[in-house]
Amino acid sequence: MRPFSTFLFDLDGTLIDSEALIMASFRHTMRTHLGAVPPDESWRAGFGTPLRPQLAKFADGPEQVLAMTATYRAHNLEHHDRLVQSFDGIRAVAETLLTQGMRLAIVTSKNRVASERGLRHCELDHLFTVRITSDDVVEHKPKPAPVLAALEALGSAAEETVFIGDSPADCEAGRAAGVSTAAVLWGPFTRERLAPHQPDYWLQTPDQILALAGSKQLE
Repeated sequence: MRPFSTFLFDLDGTLIDSEALIMASFRHTMRTHLGAVPPDESWRAGFGTPLRPQLAKFADGPEQVLAMTATYRAHNLEHHDRLVQSFDGIRAVAETLLTQGMRLAIVTSKNRVASERGLRHCELDHLFTVRITSDDVVEHKPKPAPVLAALEALGSAAEETVFIGDSPADCEAGRAAGVSTAAVLWGPFTRERLAPHQPDYWLQTPDQILALAGSKQLE
């Protein structure tokens, strides 16, 4: 395994544990606008993709998508700090990578306001000066555009880069952009769900990320 010098990170499910908040906001939005809550799996399947396309699968037209988006975001904001936290050990890993001179960036399908709220709350904002959000690109994961935008902002080449994420969309976006991919197993997706998307590396715990920088052995 060759070491990498550039590390791209998904946000939700990779750096921060926001699943409880995401699911609570989904259920609240569905009850408010539909009067019933679809199965949780129907929402989890869209993790890693932008909010509005996810909501459009349940809405009756564009106007309802806008209304549902407003409801979701209001609930998300109200309960954010109570339900969101960083994954154990992830901050120390990112700090170590920076100390070693690695280049870091966020590549998320979340909008900029929500992304920055999560990073600040989890005390990760000082570690990532480059943040590619859904507001920064026209095409979103699983398309390669967000990953390519991060490479351009960092001045990094694809062959020296690994994209670390928890969802099928992350694996597909990284592969399409020509970077290596690493799937984390502390997020909401199981190994069985991610395996068909063929990540180059599997990560059981955050400290194993350091092996991708050549600073420890990946078991």
